[in-house]
Amino acid sequence: MAGNTQPPQTPPAAVTVDIFGQQYHLAGNDPAHLHALAARVDAIMRAVAASGRSTNAERVAVLTALNLADELTRLESVGGMNVAEGSARAANLRKLLDLLLIEETRQA
Repeated sequence: MAGNTQPPQTPPAAVTVDIFGQQYHLAGNDPAHLHALAARVDAIMRAVAASGRSTNAERVAVLTALNLADELTRLESVGGMNVAEGSARAANLRKLLDLLLIEETRQA
């Protein structure tokens, strides 16, 4: 469409991270964030492996995923509202604000 120009998108950066002794090649827009995420997963996997009798990488990965899912679920329910409800509420508030701004612009 004419007049609907979007800025050119930066291609994702290639990043190599080490998680639980394995290298993974990732791509993303924020390499520092990817490194931080990988470091967090690595730390949790090492803690899970150290606390259990199994060092099987697949089992450690599943237990790590369960730990992260539990953490996410707890964060989603903070304040009695999950992420989807919070996003819907924020969208509704944005619409109300937009309507108020449009009305204010008309009255000015």
